[in-house]
Amino acid sequence: MDLNLKGRTALITGSYRGTGEIIAHTMAAEGARVLVHGLEAGTAEPVADAICAKGGAADAVTGDIRHDDGAAALLAAVDRIGPVDILINNYGLADRGSWTSAGSAAWHEAYDVNVVSAVRMIQHFMEPMKERGWGRIIQLGTIGSTSPAARTPHYYASKGALHTMTVSLAKELAGTGVTSNIVSPGLIKTKEVEAWFMTLAKKNGWGESWDEIEAKAMQEVTGGLTGRIARPAEVASLVAYIASPLADSITSTNFRIDGGATAIVS
Repeated sequence: MDLNLKGRTALITGSYRGTGEIIAHTMAAEGARVLVHGLEAGTAEPVADAICAKGGAADAVTGDIRHDDGAAALLAAVDRIGPVDILINNYGLADRGSWTSAGSAAWHEAYDVNVVSAVRMIQHFMEPMKERGWGRIIQLGTIGSTSPAARTPHYYASKGALHTMTVSLAKELAGTGVTSNIVSPGLIKTKEVEAWFMTLAKKNGWGESWDEIEAKAMQEVTGGLTGRIARPAEVASLVAYIASPLADSITSTNFRIDGGATAIVS
């Protein structure tokens, strides 16, 4: 399927690693020009170079969006490159902590990192998108905002704010051609999650093959219905579709990609 992304420029925050990196590769493969973002100089360049080596179009941009000055540096660099059609607020951090260990500073930091960093980007790009009559603003959330765990409450609370932001922004952008949506993954098959599953398997005797371990972990840990966790490429493909002109009629929507772990009517 051609997502008609050729000629579009996408900024993906935090795309120097992890799921953001996969999203950058996927968007580039669909024909978009990708701005690969890193917090520090030198972190985004390897990803941008890898995309270009595959025949895609990518530029590395830098700025610590957790702070006003760093965000301003990034936005100045992006504006020198050209207009942004698609903003994907992928950057975020899940800091460890609990109701008893996370103090007020941790709660403030979680909100600043996971919410205000995204707001800085939205406020800069939304008006030019409206003026051009087309644009996409996509947040990366978590199913923990729908079904939060007891652990890391400050993280889940901050991510939950992205959902209300998404709907409020969609109403602000009504009739402009710019949409606002959020993608909420559950567990994703990263190296860290694989290592965690392997540890659980050894402890509980879940088997030796990855398929056995994954299915058992889904049953015991998440309650997912598919027997497997999402792959980063699946998350990236969903984001790319929502970012495309094929999704013109989709806005204010939360897309859960969690193997049916939440399984609710909403």
